[in-house]
Amino acid sequence: MQRRQFTLGLAGSALATCVPHARAQAWPDKPVKWVLSQPPGSGPDNVARILSDRLAKAWGQAVVIENKPGGQNVVGAQAAARSPADGYTFYFATTAALVTNALLFKTLPYDPVKDFVPVAFVARSPFGVLVKADSPVTSIEDLVARSKAAGGRFTLGNEGPRTFSGMIARLLNARTQSGANLVPYANVGVGTQDLMGGHVDAMVADLASTAGLARQGKLRVLATTAGRRVAGWENVPALAEALPGFDMVGWFAVVAPAGMPAAVTERANRDLNALLNDKDVVERIAAIGPIADGSMGVEAVGGFLRAEMARWQAAVREIGVLPE
Repeated sequence: MQRRQFTLGLAGSALATCVPHARAQAWPDKPVKWVLSQPPGSGPDNVARILSDRLAKAWGQAVVIENKPGGQNVVGAQAAARSPADGYTFYFATTAALVTNALLFKTLPYDPVKDFVPVAFVARSPFGVLVKADSPVTSIEDLVARSKAAGGRFTLGNEGPRTFSGMIARLLNARTQSGANLVPYANVGVGTQDLMGGHVDAMVADLASTAGLARQGKLRVLATTAGRRVAGWENVPALAEALPGFDMVGWFAVVAPAGMPAAVTERANRDLNALLNDKDVVERIAAIGPIADGSMGVEAVGGFLRAEMARWQAAVREIGVLPE
């Protein structure tokens, strides 16, 4: 009897171990939704669609992009956080949604830490300091010199003081003491149109949204905001070359509503990493601007997010931004 009970116990234990694996193998058995906080045609949207198209083929199920822009990522993040944690809704998130919003707003309708679990890191998205193609400004050093000489008349566009590009612009001003007049725009598209029209002298914007205009010769990238030169932009200096230690790069990560089955997050992580190490996918993402990185497991993604929160807390203190 004891031997029979022991055998049954082993069988039950083996069955319990196999259940999550079986669920992961069966998943997905219906369409999967990816929520984005950006509109169609934006940099994050373009990257997400490259991945979702390939995942749909790998999973045998549609991967549907649901764009919910607005409120500095709040609308999309809140919608994703309130979705069922059943393995069929993911959030394609940016730095703002998961890190900087928590430092800039006194209250949020979602908690970036408690409401989500990490799934996969996708790519780093460098920002650039840009001028129009025929601008007399030829380098970051030139920009700083002209800005100092202009006494506040030199204008530097960005997406507002409580956005990623706005904080980079403030850090650039603070560390160079250049005194540029920071001009906020509702979005990158409006700002770049004004930049090309000569209504603003320079602009801080993500390469994912501006790479096309730069490669068409309509804009010129003076420097990237990364700590070292960016792949695909090797002839463009990094800001760190003029300002040692400057490294403010956006990124994309996939997270899911808290409570998502671990077997699903592990499967999604594995499949996404496989894509992010595929040469064709890497090149297609690089053509948009971001640099793909399929090296992180689920736990590593969680550690990265915690480190980013600490790094941006220090940056926010440096520029004196208080939550509102």
